[in-house]
Amino acid sequence: MHILFMTYIPIDIEESVKRECKRRRYSDKTAKTYVFCIKRFMKWCKKDLSTVSKKDVRLFLEHLSEKERAGNTMNVYHMAVRFLFEEVLNKRIWIDIHYSKTPETLPVVLTKDETKSLLNAIGNPKHKLMVELLYSSGLRVSELLNLKVKDINIDKNYGFVRKGKGDKDRLFILSEKLKDDLSGLIKTDKLTDDNYLFNSNRCKKYNARSIQMIICKAAKTAGIRKSVHPHTLRHSFATHLIENGYSVSDVQSLLGHKSPETTMVYVHMASPSMIKIKSPLDSL
Repeated sequence: MHILFMTYIPIDIEESVKRECKRRRYSDKTAKTYVFCIKRFMKWCKKDLSTVSKKDVRLFLEHLSEKERAGNTMNVYHMAVRFLFEEVLNKRIWIDIHYSKTPETLPVVLTKDETKSLLNAIGNPKHKLMVELLYSSGLRVSELLNLKVKDINIDKNYGFVRKGKGDKDRLFILSEKLKDDLSGLIKTDKLTDDNYLFNSNRCKKYNARSIQMIICKAAKTAGIRKSVHPHTLRHSFATHLIENGYSVSDVQSLLGHKSPETTMVYVHMASPSMIKIKSPLDSL
């Protein structure tokens, strides 16, 4: 057994992990997830950090595997423990374990007709505009809720996501159909450049749960039997662009993906009608 001798063990592990995540500009969600995973590991291990071994980490991951945890869950635990040792404690803990493969499940995507039915099922004009913007621009729900008036250029049909995923800014497109509604909202609500674009009746920023409830209710009203969430509209946006003939690189930049491989999943989701290759059976 190879014991890891630590030269320095922080008194407050949780705070140290959060601080290192913040230094690396990881999201608060990532920091909380890492802390949760590390706490679970330490509770299971029942050892002082100075005596934890690679074998302990391996056994912990095998324990999770036996409980039939999903592949992506295994990966998160693995990365969290490695982050603790390598980035916080500054010790290499190379474990020769291949990441468990994430199940190749395709995201839920609405057809164009289903998307139209969903939008038409929303009676409240402001709620409908929010969902239309989610779909038409491919925004994440957090990006939608953090939009400020100064972030959009209605005349030129684009806007900017500020400090999106990975703490990066990116450009997004605005639909021609939404220009008048967006201008009307800003005028009616007397919004200034620094105001959030969407505010509740209590003049507070909407929360993600509210948007989720609006979309779920609309899906039910429209008779859509799929499991529909705010992110479903982002998946649908990307898939419909691919179906409309746009390239993977075009869609990749609009979604803010780091690699084209992440965007390629939407090619698989696109309607078979876009595939020009004929089956060899047809030529027999």
